[in-house]
Amino acid sequence: MEYDSVSRGARAMFFMLTPNESSFEKVEDVPQYVQQATPFFVGLMVLELVVGFLKTGAPVITISDGITSLSAGMVSRLPLLLMRGCELSAYMHVWNHYRLVELPWDSAWTWWFTFLGVDFCYYWVHRFAHEVAVLWAAHQVHHSSEYYNLTTALRQSVTQPFTSWVFYLPMALAVPPSIFAVHIQLNLLYQFWIHTELIRDLGPLEWILNTPKHHRVHHGRNLYCIDKNYGGILIIWDRLFGTFAQEADKVVYGLVFPIKRFEILYVQLHYYLYLWKKSKTYKTISNKLSTFLNGPSWKPGKRRLGDHNDNPKVTGKEVPHNPRWSLPVQIYAVIHFLLVLKTYHDLFENKMAIIGCLGAISLCRHDDIAEVQLHEAPRTFTGSAYRGLCLPLSAVLGSAQHRLSAARHQEEG
Repeated sequence: MEYDSVSRGARAMFFMLTPNESSFEKVEDVPQYVQQATPFFVGLMVLELVVGFLKTGAPVITISDGITSLSAGMVSRLPLLLMRGCELSAYMHVWNHYRLVELPWDSAWTWWFTFLGVDFCYYWVHRFAHEVAVLWAAHQVHHSSEYYNLTTALRQSVTQPFTSWVFYLPMALAVPPSIFAVHIQLNLLYQFWIHTELIRDLGPLEWILNTPKHHRVHHGRNLYCIDKNYGGILIIWDRLFGTFAQEADKVVYGLVFPIKRFEILYVQLHYYLYLWKKSKTYKTISNKLSTFLNGPSWKPGKRRLGDHNDNPKVTGKEVPHNPRWSLPVQIYAVIHFLLVLKTYHDLFENKMAIIGCLGAISLCRHDDIAEVQLHEAPRTFTGSAYRGLCLPLSAVLGSAQHRLSAARHQEEG
């Protein structure tokens, strides 16, 4: 039984489950595939780290960027503690009140139809998230890393699920919620492993599937990469709708204007503030609304998506932002994050108070590790560890780091 469970979990990561083993009559019977995938996420990231180091002689994951990506993924899942996912809640409402037909839940035809439907809808979710500025404000979180590795896959927005559910509602007119709940998870899991530079080409599969090669282009800020390759599992949608691009010049990753910051709240929310400030510079209501509803690069007098030629050019020699920290600070950051991760796991397993986890995650400001004030940590082993280890250790390291920074500024002055 244990082997079967591991086998199903591993195959779920690559969309290799059969219709027979992943069709369920009731929503409550659908496994939590994403939550159960945590060991596979960790295992694949460790494998990427080892193989990448052996191939390049350098780590493919940095501490600051990696922890920021993982923390963003944790934050993005916190709303699930308070409510069912937006997609499924809205979907079930439409299904219960407005469905036109009821496809059989135990039919392989229904399973494959749902696979195509979810992937088609995801293409448009993804495309709108790039072409509408207020939606991009959420999705930019995923693109904010200047690295491209498996941790980048987990760098997700906490606000995007509150809008993406709309695109899946037409499927609720016919597809049972239980089958939709399976595919919305499997579609997401497939997209994890394609966030790597270690897999260069998959041969004939490149014509049909979204692969690491295609998705590297999507994450690039090169001119030829912008607004390309939106597919989830299949790349055929991009080929059909004219948004496909082959990998050519060396891909430079990240936002057109890199944020060079690692604070979790800033990464999640900074673009909303930017849009608000941008809209205030215009006088007409039309231009103010266009700031939010047109593309991120839009300016008055430009087409709806703006002119990407106005964006900064890349040379291929850009160096990702990676502040250097002393070894004690790096060790502390890793220990602190592992304790946060344990607390996060406790939250989902035991439904503890959400405030404790939010406070813990907010401490992960890896560009400015300062004095910690988490005096109300959960009364668990991890809570005791925070109070007994992280609080005094972070205070000492934070003070030392500030003294070092002050000394460097004096030398530069």
